[in-house]
Amino acid sequence: MGNENQDPNVRTMPREEGSPADNATSADPAVELAALKAQRDSLAADKAELNDRLLRRQADFENYRKRAERDRSDFLQYAGLEFVREILPVLDDFERALKVESTDRTFAKGVELIYTRLYETLKKMGLEPMNTVGKTFDPNLHQAVDRVETDRAEDQSILEEFQKGYNFKGKLLRPAMVKVAVRPS
Repeated sequence: MGNENQDPNVRTMPREEGSPADNATSADPAVELAALKAQRDSLAADKAELNDRLLRRQADFENYRKRAERDRSDFLQYAGLEFVREILPVLDDFERALKVESTDRTFAKGVELIYTRLYETLKKMGLEPMNTVGKTFDPNLHQAVDRVETDRAEDQSILEEFQKGYNFKGKLLRPAMVKVAVRPS
């Protein structure tokens, strides 16, 4: 109808449904407002969901970071614990060597100096010796090697220490081997 008079090189674009030109002429403003509110609510819900996911991912990452740091710290502590556990027999040997009488005072002094240096180094790493003689026997901390019936000491008190027990940074490294008093029955 009206297309015969138009230039064949000029094309007109068909109008899309819902375009502002259509809406301006055919849509009710209340319907348009309701559609925009629905779109706004949908976008707000999407935004809230994305924000929630972001916060959860950040919390997950923070928890992962803390767990990794704790694991790393535990590993380093455990590595030190294993080293100290392996070197304890050497410390025991030095303690036995110090109890032996020697005619060479210089040699005995050298052994004592080496022992002291080794012991202090291990203490700096976290080694904590247990004091046991006179204390009450605790099977979680002590290993009863001998039980002696006696009236001279309290029942379950430790009379003698055969091998020293140690903690490492508050954790039991090696129980003490002890002689325990038992009341005669």
